[in-house]
Amino acid sequence: QVQLVESGGGLVQPGGSLRLSCAASGFTFRGYAMKWYRQVPGKERELVAAISAAGGSTNYADSVKGRFTISRDNAKNTVYLQMNSLKPEDTAVYYCNAAAGYWGQGTQVTVSS
Repeated sequence: QVQLVESGGGLVQPGGSLRLSCAASGFTFRGYAMKWYRQVPGKERELVAAISAAGGSTNYADSVKGRFTISRDNAKNTVYLQMNSLKPEDTAVYYCNAAAGYWGQGTQVTVSS
């Protein structure tokens, strides 16, 4: 059974940091590009960051460029999203996604004073 399990979300103050993790199982993780998306109720799902299968190439939404870093550890079947200098507009449910079409349940990030 394919599983993607996000963790690491929580409540932080503006300017703070969080590191999200997504643990994958049930498929050949190293063979797929991975992506992080986020979604706020009433808004379209937004692509935040992407990383190639081997980790050699990354892409970011303009809104997070310079603040967020996506990385992966294929030996651990895990993809990460390091989020620094968080802003209230970063508040959302964050989901990881595999190129094959697999989704996790999401982890809530709330940025508020």
